[in-house]
Amino acid sequence: MGKSHPNVDPYVVSRVRALESLLLEKGVLPPDAVDRVIRRYEADTGPMIGVRAVARAWVDPAYRRLLLTDPTAALSAFGVAYDMLVVVENTPAVHNLVVCTLCSCYPWPVMGLPPVWYKMPAYRSRAVREPRALLAELGLTVPAEREIRVWDSSAEMRYMVLPMRPAATEGLGEDALVPLLTRDALIGVAEPGSPAGPR
Repeated sequence: MGKSHPNVDPYVVSRVRALESLLLEKGVLPPDAVDRVIRRYEADTGPMIGVRAVARAWVDPAYRRLLLTDPTAALSAFGVAYDMLVVVENTPAVHNLVVCTLCSCYPWPVMGLPPVWYKMPAYRSRAVREPRALLAELGLTVPAEREIRVWDSSAEMRYMVLPMRPAATEGLGEDALVPLLTRDALIGVAEPGSPAGPR
């Protein structure tokens, strides 16, 4: 089975392992099926679809407009059919943060596996009550003059942040921009990285 996570109920873990063993024993699942699914959502499908869409939006103004106005059509360029996404754009005046206060709704096909902390009650409640303090604890200081907007995902609608393009990246193409992006930047708890300097 994939990675174990802290704060997961041991009873749930043992039940999942028992179910996986039974499905393998009965031949319902091929031996590597679970690992392939986890690998797909960790590395292949997401967060690569989301970061590629953002990188393309940074270099292609028409695609950026499409991503913000019709994410379903924009994501179809990457072979993803997903109609539950709203993309919100960070600006010098506004920083966006995504949360799901009721459970842990999250755009798996676009952003891959959610981080463990995303599902924790502390993140879910503090993102709404004190987002600026929470972000600071996560290493992101948002200036007081910059508004923070919190977007609450639901079963019907999920959100992704379109971060601001980092300075000094004007000459970089889409492929060179992808490594500057992380899933956390698409949630709004981090900023994109900066390009590496000369080596």
